[in-house]
Amino acid sequence: MQKISGSQRRYLKSLAHHLKPVVHVGKSGVTDPLINSVTEALGTHELVKVKFTDLKDQKAQLAALISTRTESHLVAILGNTSILYRQNPELETPKVQLPQP
Repeated sequence: MQKISGSQRRYLKSLAHHLKPVVHVGKSGVTDPLINSVTEALGTHELVKVKFTDLKDQKAQLAALISTRTESHLVAILGNTSILYRQNPELETPKVQLPQP
């Protein structure tokens, strides 16, 4: 997985500003169905928000775990929401065009 630069990270955060959280992490934590939901959302949208409704004190560790298990980039954690990005190589034209670093 290729690293993203600071300017690309800022660009992704600006794109994610208007997005609604697609997946919510509840009291069950990071489960296989949750990982499947995030993977499916990343395949469809490439850029998604994950909201922590419970386990808020562990959000940094859980967001990193979700990022690792979905092979995506953890763009940022803002409040109780994390932003994840993964380019879908199956799309002819990606939905998110990253600027050059």
